[in-house]
Amino acid sequence: MHINIPRLSVCFLALASLMTARAEHLVLLTTNDTHSQLLPDADNLGGAARRKAIVDSVRTVRDNVMLIDAGDVVQGTLFFNIGGGKAEEEIMNALGYDIRILGNHEFDNGADSLASVLSAAKAELLATNYDFTGSPLKPLFKKYTLRDVGGKRIGFIGINLQPKGMIAEGNYDGVRYLDAINTANSAARYLKDVEGADMVVAITHVGYNPSMPPGDLDIAANASDIDLIIGGHSHTTIDPKAGNIEWLVADRNGRRIPVTQTGKRGHYVGEIDIDLDDMTTQYRLIPVDSRLDKYPSPAIDSILRPYSMGIDSLMNYKIGETAMAFDKDKDPLLNLVADYMLTRGNELAGNVDLGIINKGGLRTSLPKGDISEGMVIMMMPFNNYATVLDIKGSDLLATFDVMARTAGNGVSKNVSVVFDPATKKCVSAKINGKPVDPDKTYRLSTIDYLANGGDYMEPLRNGKVVARSPRVLYQDIIGWIQNSMKGKKIKASGEKRVRPL
Repeated sequence: MHINIPRLSVCFLALASLMTARAEHLVLLTTNDTHSQLLPDADNLGGAARRKAIVDSVRTVRDNVMLIDAGDVVQGTLFFNIGGGKAEEEIMNALGYDIRILGNHEFDNGADSLASVLSAAKAELLATNYDFTGSPLKPLFKKYTLRDVGGKRIGFIGINLQPKGMIAEGNYDGVRYLDAINTANSAARYLKDVEGADMVVAITHVGYNPSMPPGDLDIAANASDIDLIIGGHSHTTIDPKAGNIEWLVADRNGRRIPVTQTGKRGHYVGEIDIDLDDMTTQYRLIPVDSRLDKYPSPAIDSILRPYSMGIDSLMNYKIGETAMAFDKDKDPLLNLVADYMLTRGNELAGNVDLGIINKGGLRTSLPKGDISEGMVIMMMPFNNYATVLDIKGSDLLATFDVMARTAGNGVSKNVSVVFDPATKKCVSAKINGKPVDPDKTYRLSTIDYLANGGDYMEPLRNGKVVARSPRVLYQDIIGWIQNSMKGKKIKASGEKRVRPL
């Protein structure tokens, strides 16, 4: 059911959407990578109630509106840690999503848990290049869907990334990946030639231009029958008005395909207006900010209320104090956690040579001053475990090459790595001031996700596991802060330990 908001209260949202009536239009409202941000974030952006105000306002003044999500609905706030995805699922239903695809983080609790949560989904779920034979997800997903609007037929497909190297081993059992480009082209051709589609929309979770292709640019450049891409995964804010990034990409036949994406954490809702007369599109971003707080949603509030007590308890329970603010995208926080990995590894096994952590594992920042248990969980929310490996120097050097492709990750303070940005290869690697010896065996402390080849660190799979923490990493860190750092202010250096030549 769509809520009717008084006309005056929606004018400022819908003004740019009002089009002349020479033809019918289809409006696609899009989101991606909202990452459990059901309330406004630290920047006072996003939030499910605000998003609902936008969606309701557009539905009030437009006839043909679809709400679409391109994956990673979960993982990023305590709502997911406490509810396992149930709160996010209720919100998606309350907003009335029409079509959804998976992100990689949907698998964070495993395929069985994901199937249980998604069994309540009211939206159509698409997965074109995942074969779910043997997976509990199979009955929930379609390969494509078609919508007839204004005398035109619009086809939708869902294209996902290669799970190996991105999703934790064991969490996607029963899922077989099919080549993204080939499958997208084959499905689009089928929809046009057999199903009579006038337009094919590819909803993707592969990233705009990832270090491990293919991404949306590759899909667009190799396409012949895809007319629009609604993307996710890379958290890219594609804003035609700002002109910050290429969004009209030439396909194999020279046609310019719109490639869209709305960033992360629900900061924007994308609006794609399709003129069903000539099949042209207009695209813009609608900010999800405090101006929308004048339109509260009792329905959203009632969904979130049962989770609030547990979240408030974790967020208000002080465990320590920082001497500085730690930005999740800057070196001090990465260095702090990498140094802790070295410390924890020595507690678990002893004689550890270095620590490694992935920057993608750091999801939120820490403020200066008091920090709580909830803040640490949100900073590193994943169910990862500190793991100690014995590994050959040659595999360690190959791992540094992988890091070079993404401009580095976190290494402990006794490590220095230099890479060539042009070749994306490691040119120098030292531990305790000495070059890494390819023939020597080193003892490495990292997390099980990376030890199993996560974040494409496949060479780490060659190591031999010698120890593993019995507790999730954020529990280890909380214990370290409460005990080893009791009465001390936490700080870290800001040097770049994995740096370009």
